[in-house]
Amino acid sequence: MPDRHKVGLAVLLMIGATLCFAALDATSKYLSRTYPIPMMVWGRYTFHCLMMVIFLAPSMRLQLIATTRPRAQILRALMLVGTTGFSMVGFSLMPLAESTAFLFVTPLVVVILSHWLLKESITLSHWIAVVAGFGGALLIARPGGALSTEGIVWMSLAAACYAIYQIQTRQLSPTENTLTMLFYTALVGTVSMTLAAPLYWGGPTPTWIDAALIASLGIYGGTGHLMLTRAFRYAAASFLSPFLYGQLIWAGLLGWVFYDHLPDLLSIGGMVVIAGSSLSIALGERLRRSA
Repeated sequence: MPDRHKVGLAVLLMIGATLCFAALDATSKYLSRTYPIPMMVWGRYTFHCLMMVIFLAPSMRLQLIATTRPRAQILRALMLVGTTGFSMVGFSLMPLAESTAFLFVTPLVVVILSHWLLKESITLSHWIAVVAGFGGALLIARPGGALSTEGIVWMSLAAACYAIYQIQTRQLSPTENTLTMLFYTALVGTVSMTLAAPLYWGGPTPTWIDAALIASLGIYGGTGHLMLTRAFRYAAASFLSPFLYGQLIWAGLLGWVFYDHLPDLLSIGGMVVIAGSSLSIALGERLRRSA
């Protein structure tokens, strides 16, 4: 396959992945009206895990679980479980687009944590991007905006967990298989939420349609991550990173179609600032590495 075709396929996979993630968020928002959020977290990881066992275990076998750092894998996976649970609570309380944008401050948090935990240097341009990005978050979270204080707290916790997850991904990715890392997130999420089931399981018995929607959370999450992994195989991360912000567009469209909500101009401005700040960091890293 010619390189340009591979790059085009990578872009399509990224667009598909961001649509899957936005659909997961929109579906969890709908289900949260009726069912406990931990039940949805269980569904998201359990059906994701089943997908990987069905489609990857026959070919990879023990390679799927082979790791030299099991504790780090488990801790990383728990951070993603926390991200999922906290963000689902946030989505249940706030509009999709604004909540998604607030979660996208994660790359900015990663810059700060990388300095403390990985001893990476932070340039002046990094600090400017971080300050600008958090300024964009304040535009979205301003008094009188669409975000509630409680929702902001939950999304902040989700962003913190996601930042730690990304830091641990950086530490593990040089030596660990990508699919193995993905499987551990699904496996740990499934086991931890199943063990905790007596603490939260209850409420109405899901209808067949709602049961299918709960299962779809795992399908969206698993498919999205697999598409994301495959996209990075065909094109550089620095080239693909801007397409991750397509999730903001999908979230806005799904929020409008299913929840009759459109962000106001100040919130849109905040989203643009957050996306621009995060992209400037990604592009700066690309230039630094190529220098």
